[in-house]
Amino acid sequence: MTIYRQIITRFPRGGISYIFAYGSGVKQQLGYDQKEEKKNIIDLVFCVRDTLGWHAENIARHPQHYSALRHLGADYIKKYQENFGAGVYCNTLVPLEDLGVTIKYGVVSRDDLLKDLQQWKYLYLAGRLHKPVQDIVPATDDKVLTEALSQNLVSALQVALLVLPERFSTYQLLHAICSLSYKGDFRMIFGENKNKVHNIVQAQQEQFIELYQPALKQLAKYVAVDFKARELGTNRSVVQFEQDKSRLANEYHLRRVPSRLKECIIRNAAFRGSYADIIEQLAVTDNLHDIVQMSVNDIVWRSSITQSFKNIPSAGLFKSVVYSYRKALKTFAN
Repeated sequence: MTIYRQIITRFPRGGISYIFAYGSGVKQQLGYDQKEEKKNIIDLVFCVRDTLGWHAENIARHPQHYSALRHLGADYIKKYQENFGAGVYCNTLVPLEDLGVTIKYGVVSRDDLLKDLQQWKYLYLAGRLHKPVQDIVPATDDKVLTEALSQNLVSALQVALLVLPERFSTYQLLHAICSLSYKGDFRMIFGENKNKVHNIVQAQQEQFIELYQPALKQLAKYVAVDFKARELGTNRSVVQFEQDKSRLANEYHLRRVPSRLKECIIRNAAFRGSYADIIEQLAVTDNLHDIVQMSVNDIVWRSSITQSFKNIPSAGLFKSVVYSYRKALKTFAN
């Protein structure tokens, strides 16, 4: 039994739609050796259909995982989870001493996860799922959720294409995708390694390509791959991407971006009218990539701040200070 399976056997299994693990404690990143990776917190997310029932059972099993908020009852925890921040309730720095690991786990309702995947309402968990994760309980039995997970990857690829030039490398593509959920995150100013995106992409290129193969096939009409390109100035073989940057291609991508991003694009564009009215103008504007990137950043900035403040009461003051200190160390890491 893997460590992940050993961990989740301790938690309520009723009404689970999906469980995944992510982060430097799960997926390799540059800058961590094997010993350091073992010290990293394992981050998990439980997607549940019945938030109230799940928290009620989990509080009964593990009251020590929760801060003093547990005394207000499972119904309050449910409301706190779903009505503030990015719809996620986090229990932080939970030691599992017999397994020799420390975990942080978030709980999200299936409905809220669907909204984030389909609409990019928060671009919080949707952003984490732009990158390779470790599925522990796959969503294969939930067709709607499975389709939303796939569409989230297509959306990430389309938005990356809108901010990328006509020709780009594998690294540039993956860096653009990975950056979507980081560039607007205030924790990148204070709380994360400044090289985080680079470290993720460099260490996980093969996993990224495997993850995005279906999306690339779906958009094959708009982006092509040359496996025999030559690096400029050398004779070294490189993989080169080339995309259609015509007005029609830009319109195609713009019409299909998630609804929350459309709202932000309308605010940031210097055109008047509804989204449908301004698409043709947007598609040919010289600073389209800036408008799109700024709009993505707006979503991430808001959700990262509100969720981070929300996590203070749910973690408790002491754990919040310890967790913030660990994050702050990453800011100054090489």
